[in-house]
Amino acid sequence: MEQLKSNELHLTRIYDATLEQVWNAWVQPDLVAQWWGPRGFTITTTRKEVKTGGDWLYTMHGPDGVNYPNHTKFLEVKPFQSMVYDHGGFEDQPPMFRVHVSFLALNDQTQMQMKMVFPTAEAAAESRMMIKKFSGDSTWDRLAEFLEKQKSGKEIFVINRSFDTDINTLFKVWTDPNHVMQWTPPAGFTGRYLNVDIRPGGESFYEMSGNGFSMYGKAKYLELVAPTKLVYTQIFTDQQGNVSRHPMAPTWPETMKTTVTLCKEGANHTRVTIQWEVFGHATPEEHATFTGAKAGMTMGWTGSFDKLEEYLEKVI
Repeated sequence: MEQLKSNELHLTRIYDATLEQVWNAWVQPDLVAQWWGPRGFTITTTRKEVKTGGDWLYTMHGPDGVNYPNHTKFLEVKPFQSMVYDHGGFEDQPPMFRVHVSFLALNDQTQMQMKMVFPTAEAAAESRMMIKKFSGDSTWDRLAEFLEKQKSGKEIFVINRSFDTDINTLFKVWTDPNHVMQWTPPAGFTGRYLNVDIRPGGESFYEMSGNGFSMYGKAKYLELVAPTKLVYTQIFTDQQGNVSRHPMAPTWPETMKTTVTLCKEGANHTRVTIQWEVFGHATPEEHATFTGAKAGMTMGWTGSFDKLEEYLEKVI
């Protein structure tokens, strides 16, 4: 994507789905209703004509019960290639911003690139803050989850965050034991390793303490590809390292698999993608607990990402 201007926001995502699947997820009202909007939101479409000169009239329903009318005017649509649209314009107000979206087939994957153009740099900065505050980027995470469910029937959780640091530094703070426990514990908790061996086939045993109690867990490392990928499984344990369950969620699945992917977005800018999924055997109730907890997962990972941002400011 071209050089970012001060009044623009850029976003690039690669989805494990064909170009046709991604395009249809965007344009078909029954499909877009299953992922569009920040996590916790639903939408009702009144009219949608994805064609040059067409428009999309819909209402977003917030988790707090507030309704948000939306209007999109399509200025140019090239099926399975790109679209340009104005967002937010009604008869009594001009559009809030213009969006350019392109789609590119990459074998069995699809690259989506988006550019949002605002009237001013100040409007772009304000929108960036609002997106972060209300987890607006979770829209694109939800699209990844929807496409995976459509393809394989598997429920996954996805969350992304871009950091103002180079990919090697970011990989180090994810994999060096001296760094990891400085930012991964939940808010109000501290952490320490009781044993640690971060390498393929290695394992760590850790304690996280706060709010008057301690939690224990183990991670087993399945894949480590510097500086782009880390895959590991996690379980809760008791103090002796025996398999246990989440202290506040007894129906949480026993084993979770985490895939961390790092991607360069510039010399000193890196995007992290987290994919979380149930690993191994789990009961229908445990799968349902995982699926129903995505809002909480978003809050948890967002808190860790915020701590990571603060930590990076100290160590860089």
